[in-house]
Amino acid sequence: MLALRKITPAAGIDLTDQPAPAMPQPGWIVVTVHAAGICGSDLHADAWDASYNFMASSLPLTLGHEFAGIVDSVGADVTDLAPGDPVVCKPTITCGACPACRADDPQGCTARRIIGLHLDGGFAPLVAIPADNARALPRDLPLDVAALAEPLAVSVTAVDVAVVQPGHRVAVLGPGPIGLGIALVAQARGAHVLLVGLNDTLRLDRARAMGVDACADLRDSALPQAIARHLGAAPDIVIEATGHPSSVIEALQAVRSGGVVTVAGIHGAALSLDLNLLVRGKKQLRGTHDSTRQAFAEAIARLAADPGRYAGMISHRLPLSQARQGFDLARSRAAQKVMLFPQETPE
Repeated sequence: MLALRKITPAAGIDLTDQPAPAMPQPGWIVVTVHAAGICGSDLHADAWDASYNFMASSLPLTLGHEFAGIVDSVGADVTDLAPGDPVVCKPTITCGACPACRADDPQGCTARRIIGLHLDGGFAPLVAIPADNARALPRDLPLDVAALAEPLAVSVTAVDVAVVQPGHRVAVLGPGPIGLGIALVAQARGAHVLLVGLNDTLRLDRARAMGVDACADLRDSALPQAIARHLGAAPDIVIEATGHPSSVIEALQAVRSGGVVTVAGIHGAALSLDLNLLVRGKKQLRGTHDSTRQAFAEAIARLAADPGRYAGMISHRLPLSQARQGFDLARSRAAQKVMLFPQETPE
């Protein structure tokens, strides 16, 4: 079967012919992948950015951690899933033995692994995963929309970490898939939201079409002016989802005294920070990563409640054989979410 693989600890990815998974071992299932989204983490792995050296000992492997499909077969001891069931993958595998896991804090697991980054993922027609990492789906939820559950869960978690409340003024920096999801979730929770981009006409237009009330392109005005125009005052919360360290500084400068900056972007460079921005401004700087069980469940529920809205997040649909083109698109501001289809040529 055709699979998109990370072969060596260097820049590059390869489409290769791989054996299909065998009958799953006890506690595992094999999934027929219908749709798999390209994530920023996949782009970092392709470029072999320094922060992705953790993958080296796991190579070679098939990439892809945002995917949905149909259960093909189940191993022994799997009783809550059966062939034919639609599922989405929650890609984080926890060890179950570290202090965090024993305290029922899976996000704090010190030995967690990620499907698609530590072991074979969903950029292939078939993938074997632990049954515990599959989430059952409503049968009427389109599988390409269901494949948005993982990034939307990351967005939900960012909103949770920021503790967004009704009436909060929230600026979201970066209109990519995570930033767009953050804006939609924060707005749904009653916040006044401004989504900000830079030279991002296409992605901001898509955000407006999906219902984000206020969007601004910093090509047209500086961040303080955009905030004053759309929020009326300094935001209570700024959530950074750009991956550019300079945006963290802008966020700290923009947030009100005593406000919260939550960093969701994965950054390829270090940040030099004047800590007086925090101390004298009595501001908080928080990090958010991955998702919680509760956030993943909320993401699936939001997708199921309004699949038409969230389908608008998918800007490009390509067969797996055109993965290289898909990765190039995903790096550009011409794309929102690029979805690859291992089983068929999308319409």
